[in-house]
Amino acid sequence: MLTKFETKSNRVKGLTFHPKRPWILASLHSGVIQLWDYRMGTLIDRFDEHEGPVRGVHFHNSQPLFVSGGDDYKIKVWNHKTHRCLFTLLGHLDYIRTVQFHHENPWIVSASDDQTIRIWNWQSRTCISVLTGHNHYVMCASFHPKEDLVVSASLDQTVRVWDIGSLKKKTVSPADDLMRFTQMNSDLFGGVDAIVKYVLEGHDRGVNWASFHPTLPLIVSGADDRQVKLWRMNETKAWEVDTLRGHMNNVSSVMFHAKQDIIVSNSEDKSIRVWDATKRTGIQTFRREHDRFWILAVHPEINLLAAGHDNGMIVFKLERERPAFAVSGDSLFYAKDRFLRYYECSTQKDSQVIPIRRPGTPSLNQSPRTLSYSPTENAVLICSDLDGGSYELYIIPKESVGRSDVVQDAKRGTGGSAVFIARNRFAVLEKSTSQVLVKNLKNEVVKKSALPIPTDAIFYAGTGNLLCRSEDKVVIFDLQQRLVLGELQTPFVRYVVWSSDMESVALLSKHTIIIASKKLVLQCTLHETIRVKSGAWDENGVFIYTTLNHIKYCLPNGDSGIIRTLDVPIYITKVSGNTIFCLDRDGKNRAITINATEYIFKLALLRKKYDHVMGMIKNSQLCGQAMIAYLQQKGFPEVALHFVEDERVRFNLALESGNISVAVASATEINEKEQWYKLGVEALRQGNAGIVEFAYQQTKNFERLSFLYLITGKLDKLSKLMKIAEVKNNVMGQFHNALYLGDVKERVKILENAGHLPLAYITASVHGLKDIAERLATELGDNVPSLPEGKTPSLLMPPSPVMCGGDWPLLRVMKGIFEGGLESAARGGAVDDEEEDVGGDWGEGLDMVDVDGMEETDIKAILEEAERGEEEEENDEEGGWLGIDDLELPPELDTPKASANARSSVFVAPTQGMPVSHIWSQKSSLAAEQAAAGSFDAAMRLLHRQLGIKNFAPLKSMFIELFNGSHSYLRAFSSSPVVPLAIERGGRESSAPNVRGPPALVYDFSQQEEKLKSGYKATTSGKLTEALRLFLSILHTIPLVVVESRSEVDEVKELVIIVKEYVLGLKMELKRRETKDDPVRQQELAAYFTHCNLQLPHLRLALFSAMGVCYKAKNLATAYNFAKRLLETNPVESQAKTARQIVQAAERNMTDATELNYDFRNPFVICGSTYVPIYRGQKDVSCPYCTARFVPSQEGNICGVCDLAVIGADASGLVCSPSQVR
Repeated sequence: MLTKFETKSNRVKGLTFHPKRPWILASLHSGVIQLWDYRMGTLIDRFDEHEGPVRGVHFHNSQPLFVSGGDDYKIKVWNHKTHRCLFTLLGHLDYIRTVQFHHENPWIVSASDDQTIRIWNWQSRTCISVLTGHNHYVMCASFHPKEDLVVSASLDQTVRVWDIGSLKKKTVSPADDLMRFTQMNSDLFGGVDAIVKYVLEGHDRGVNWASFHPTLPLIVSGADDRQVKLWRMNETKAWEVDTLRGHMNNVSSVMFHAKQDIIVSNSEDKSIRVWDATKRTGIQTFRREHDRFWILAVHPEINLLAAGHDNGMIVFKLERERPAFAVSGDSLFYAKDRFLRYYECSTQKDSQVIPIRRPGTPSLNQSPRTLSYSPTENAVLICSDLDGGSYELYIIPKESVGRSDVVQDAKRGTGGSAVFIARNRFAVLEKSTSQVLVKNLKNEVVKKSALPIPTDAIFYAGTGNLLCRSEDKVVIFDLQQRLVLGELQTPFVRYVVWSSDMESVALLSKHTIIIASKKLVLQCTLHETIRVKSGAWDENGVFIYTTLNHIKYCLPNGDSGIIRTLDVPIYITKVSGNTIFCLDRDGKNRAITINATEYIFKLALLRKKYDHVMGMIKNSQLCGQAMIAYLQQKGFPEVALHFVEDERVRFNLALESGNISVAVASATEINEKEQWYKLGVEALRQGNAGIVEFAYQQTKNFERLSFLYLITGKLDKLSKLMKIAEVKNNVMGQFHNALYLGDVKERVKILENAGHLPLAYITASVHGLKDIAERLATELGDNVPSLPEGKTPSLLMPPSPVMCGGDWPLLRVMKGIFEGGLESAARGGAVDDEEEDVGGDWGEGLDMVDVDGMEETDIKAILEEAERGEEEEENDEEGGWLGIDDLELPPELDTPKASANARSSVFVAPTQGMPVSHIWSQKSSLAAEQAAAGSFDAAMRLLHRQLGIKNFAPLKSMFIELFNGSHSYLRAFSSSPVVPLAIERGGRESSAPNVRGPPALVYDFSQQEEKLKSGYKATTSGKLTEALRLFLSILHTIPLVVVESRSEVDEVKELVIIVKEYVLGLKMELKRRETKDDPVRQQELAAYFTHCNLQLPHLRLALFSAMGVCYKAKNLATAYNFAKRLLETNPVESQAKTARQIVQAAERNMTDATELNYDFRNPFVICGSTYVPIYRGQKDVSCPYCTARFVPSQEGNICGVCDLAVIGADASGLVCSPSQVR
């Protein structure tokens, strides 16, 4: 049983398949009717107008209708397109058990607990016949698929067959129906429209179901006596043929299979049973744990069944329909109907080869599952599920192709799967032991080999190699060397398809396609919502595959698309050019012609075969939004440009591809503010001042224009703008322009006209315009503002631009295949395979817009308007410039036009490369290199994962130093941005220019060793605070140090341990010096300091200090212990003398005045936060970075030693060398 779809819901009482679409209706005990798409596994709709259980439901075979009948005595007819109930048929007086449409007439038959069967006309919406005769509930009623018969089953233990031939003869107009109905009532239900043809008696209990055979005169019934009975009928009588026993409880439903000679029944004993209709024996039983079965449905067209149970329903197949086949070159061998057949793709000739199945074997699920072919030996291996997995080996006699009378006794054996692995060797899988037996053509074992993983199937993977499949991965295993050549985690793989060159493999799962190399290196993964059925490689390296309803393609980079839809599932055997050879579910060969243009085009783009792309663009009708979006997404907007007619899309694509000339043309067509603004931004980015100016002029954006003229040094145009501002009475714009120009007189005049006399006076005075200042002073009278004293004014002059006037210099780039080629194609010219040498105008590719200034028409219009307004006014000498003659604008101020060859010579900006810091952060898994690349987040994540670090405050400055140290900056010239440079380490002149080395780092290991020596020196000289600072600095720097070799990694880890001991010891000693008022704690801290792992000179100092502290506090026994330890270290004479004196004093009185928390006999470590001993055997937690130990209560706090990591955190360990990562 192959379950295709399963639902969980209330008890399912009625089921029906849609004859064409992949839909199933399920009516539930709760009163809801659900419409499911069993192919997609989705609930499409639900209908819930019935009150109480709905026991019957049925789709119409051609109209968008279905009918339902429920315990509310109602029959409802629904339209599933409009999602509503069209009408309700009333008449039954009790629960309705089943409803069914007639296959031709507009009739519905219904069976009810009111002991009647009714036939309704759903067009006139009336009851046209009532079939009475049963004397208990009628459990089901159905029309014969071809003849005018109805079969019904009742709890009165009978099955009745009714002849409704006379109903057809009567007219079906509504008036006649009504007349006939009154007639029937007067007849007390004795209507003559339907007569009982046969009454089948034989069941001992009530009969739950009866159904006709689709073609033969047979009836099958199931009853509460747990039996399934088979009946035969002819024109005159019907009789019982046989009884099928096996169910343990009431049989709920029983049907003939639409395609095969089998009977399927289900029962309240929680099982579905399959019976052979000819032999009348049980073939298979499928059981459920807790769910009783209530209903069965058989799909009218395809090999699908559905069963409803207490908690939902299942849609299933009884056996696989995929034909077993093997392709070898142009030949296809496949199994069909107990024969091995041969098909030649080139001639499309199909012939029978040899019989492969002894007749008489049970047919269900015993058909060949896989087929393997050895072309040199002409041998075929056929595997099936017979006897839990077996194989048959046939040698095809050369002369027998085309003749099928040669019966050959095959060599047989058992095994999970069997495949040829060499010319005359095949491998057989023993699932139980996970072993492979290699056999020769005589079926003798040549070699045994254990497999590397528990394997449930094997596939061919090249000569001598096997692809072994387990639940969640596949491996390629070399049987000769017994080596695993590759391994890949995958969903459960069902089929394996190798490309013809054996370089690529496609692994097909239920909903996934994985493309990998021959060593199982993953190339891409594709997910499908609908089941994947088959696939094959075409000669270009594209994988063509089928789902239940599509033929699709998958490119090497994982892009996929639909080639065409399918009516019925097919299994691809071979792809040759535009033809797909396939087998359908009936085992027939088909050749389907497809249009491969789309995927060939995408493949050519992917492989950068631009000449092919060119040819295809010119010769084929590749168009549509999807293709444009694809080209844009893949970074080929310049190609997409040639498909597009819509000006807005063209404009956006032109901007994206840097094609300014097309963008100008499109913007002119659209002529909207937004487009001009975007054009200005892009042109400014490319440094094309002419287009920027043109774009600003179109939107009359005078502020931007002023600034543009200022930075490009076009002061003459700036002064024209100032005049325009005056005409437009834009005082602010006028003043700005005067300021940009450094024109003081103009500024004073503007301020005066605006009424700001004090400002005008100050401006004139400061700049030495005495005449004007005096005139203004007289006007101001007493309100003359005072000038600040002691200041030397300077004139604000606009800076002179570094590059005056011209556009930015552009890179010389070779004309791309698309720019030149597509344009000449548009002009009708041919594109040579090799570009001719490009002429001298290639460098000036951006002079296509001839802009020297503003559009003449605009300025003229503005100035004429002003002139008209002021004609009557008297012109004094200062205002005389307004005459248009004074504004002779140069003749070249026409609207910029693209020059004739602008399109073909357009400069396309090179695509921006990836910043080096991105390359660094992608390549490296070392925290220091991530910080140097500026990826502080990534660096912190790495340190947290590797060392459990959570407190990054001490590292902040180091991160910044690393980043600054790996970058340098060049100033090119004043108007251009600063150019950042990445500084790499280990760079040599011989290294390739495009290969990036790792970043240069400001911290290295040798610096830390120097710091360690300084720390030792500071400790010896008693500068403990300085020493602690140095040691902590080492601890904070080590996570950001990178070394090269493994041996250096060990040295770094050793340094962490050394420094940790000093930090802990010095912190305790400094704390001891602070605790003046607690002599006991002072002694304890001094004692613990002596147990840190220090250098010998420092240990002597610690012992000497502890000895003195304890002696002063009258703890002679403890002081004695320190004195003894000190003497063992050969100290200097002064220390030795003091120690000996203390030993002598203690020996006279070996006592301690106070008790300390210190037992030198019991080994211990010191807690890094609380500074108490943790004796051997006591629980502790440690810092994942510096390994300092702590009492368990400190877990989760920041480490008191290194001040970085979280105590007790999980961490993978210090990674400070690329050698650890490789």
